[in-house]
Amino acid sequence: MFKHRNLTFLLLLFTVALSAVAAPPKREFYEIKIYHLKNTDQEARVEAFLKDAYVPAAHRAGIKNVGVFKPVATDTMAGKLIYVLTPIKSLDQLLTLPKTLDKDAAYASAGKDYIEANYKNPPYARFESIVLQAFTDAPMHMKPNLTGPKSERVYELRSYEGYTEKIYQNKVKMFNAGGEVPLFVRLGFNAVFYGEVIAGSHMPNLMYMTTFENKASRDAHWKSFTEDAEWNKLKVNPEYQNNVSKNTSFFLYPTEYSDI
Repeated sequence: MFKHRNLTFLLLLFTVALSAVAAPPKREFYEIKIYHLKNTDQEARVEAFLKDAYVPAAHRAGIKNVGVFKPVATDTMAGKLIYVLTPIKSLDQLLTLPKTLDKDAAYASAGKDYIEANYKNPPYARFESIVLQAFTDAPMHMKPNLTGPKSERVYELRSYEGYTEKIYQNKVKMFNAGGEVPLFVRLGFNAVFYGEVIAGSHMPNLMYMTTFENKASRDAHWKSFTEDAEWNKLKVNPEYQNNVSKNTSFFLYPTEYSDI
């Protein structure tokens, strides 16, 4: 009887361990905050806040990687926008992060100009926030495997809007079950994340970010993508037709203090 109970217990432990190993990674969430700026003074103040206060405080709060990006120099929005990507474990962490930062004395000190700004001299014109959940087939963000100067890199943030919620979900399926995510991996697009927008101003839509050493590399990668046999087969699959109403690309580069 004793041996039987021991065997049953061991089998139970094995089953629990196997389930833990087989369980897929929990899908992350992301917040993309986009600062809208009026002038170079606001740009400098927001950057100082992000570099000296927000990013270090996020690290202390357990968020390892925070991405800070600006439009490439040739973009008409250069100097007018700053993008901040914060990967989070849960929506609860998104809600509690401001309270965590409020209790951080170093954050309050380093970010005083931004946090305590007078209404007559705000550090930005406005900001917008987009909240996303990672794709099932790309549940965690990845730091890009790039070695060139950050100032020369091109990070392409792409937004695919759908006609309806159901049609939009078809495009999400195309990335997951359809194999678009593995295709980007095989072709070396160095994607940071793929996410379903759950709150934002342009819905329904999904967004993802691919990264390249420079514009020439970006163009070469997309050329290989459009010529790839797997993509040319996938794009004519009757199951995935007419599932994007608008496709927008934003070309960015990481600041020197960006973790991503």
